[in-house]
Amino acid sequence: MPHLPPPAPPRRPALLLTGGSGVLGRALIEELSPDFRIICLRHRTPVDDPRVEELGADLLEPGLGLSRARFEGLAADVDLVVHSAAATNWKAAPEAIWRANLDGTATMLDLAAHAEAPFYHISTAFVANPLAAEEQERFPGAAAYLASKTAAEQVVREAPVPGAILRPSVVMGDSVTGRIAGAQGLTRALGAIVKGQVPVLPGEPGARIDMVPQDVVARAVGDLLRAGVTGGEYWLTAGSQALLQREVVDVCLEFADRYGPRPHPPRLIPLESVHRLLLPLIEGPSFPESLRRRFHTYAELLLVFQRALPFDSSLGSAHCGTAVAKDDLRRALVRNLTAWAVGPAGPRRQRPARPALQQGSAPRELAS
Repeated sequence: MPHLPPPAPPRRPALLLTGGSGVLGRALIEELSPDFRIICLRHRTPVDDPRVEELGADLLEPGLGLSRARFEGLAADVDLVVHSAAATNWKAAPEAIWRANLDGTATMLDLAAHAEAPFYHISTAFVANPLAAEEQERFPGAAAYLASKTAAEQVVREAPVPGAILRPSVVMGDSVTGRIAGAQGLTRALGAIVKGQVPVLPGEPGARIDMVPQDVVARAVGDLLRAGVTGGEYWLTAGSQALLQREVVDVCLEFADRYGPRPHPPRLIPLESVHRLLLPLIEGPSFPESLRRRFHTYAELLLVFQRALPFDSSLGSAHCGTAVAKDDLRRALVRNLTAWAVGPAGPRRQRPARPALQQGSAPRELAS
């Protein structure tokens, strides 16, 4: 009896991903590559991952800047679109942030319409925290980011394609290894607390610092895609389990104990006092530029966290990953700090304790 050739493996759906070189993008590749053939659009930064196909494109150009034939060929190939790219640098001009986040989303929706493919929009949970007028004037980058993401969500709702809106909070490093593809603003702020470089910190002790490990977010996205969910709005957040600001500071100080004397805890100052008293004071000529710039950055970063009530959370609901508990987040934060302390190429376990350090100093690994 003749031998029959083995059956061909089932065709993996083609998934078009933007933002593949970012922190969440790389976690999504890790999560989705076994089940999908991933095509990454890149503009400047290559993804450089053998598990994906890369295609140079520009989200701000009609038809992604591709020839008509190339655009139509891409649309014919794609089964679903995950739009993770966004302008997240709040130091950029507000109009550039608006254009990237709103026009880029519209361009990808146009591609999804041509492909007749469902659209998964990675937004942000912080659309729930619109800035007050005074904050918008003082922090135009953060204001443009939040407003443009809110507007992009509305464009997705009105689009003629099935669309799901996914709202992660701040994405931290992996829950197991602690590693992260790129330095985040919050990571640098936490590191400054560990190094004793933050005498004051904007925010209430009871403010919720909602952050979720990248693999937890990626798993929730993957579950939604694999289940064929093509609509709805999902909060990929810690919600009521989020660590409070004082708890985050305590974890950082306890971590610093491993390297030497515990730094003095930063004084937490309510945002009202920050805006009314402290920021006008440090903007005077008597304060060093480096201190003024650092505090302004922390104030801008942390103002979106100043929320007494928790975010909604969809984690753990049907087809949306697993819920996170406060103890899990605390352990993940320690692992993130450990990975940051030893560097991206360092060991995964904690290094032996070092000799006592002078207040405000740090081992070389912490001085980046």
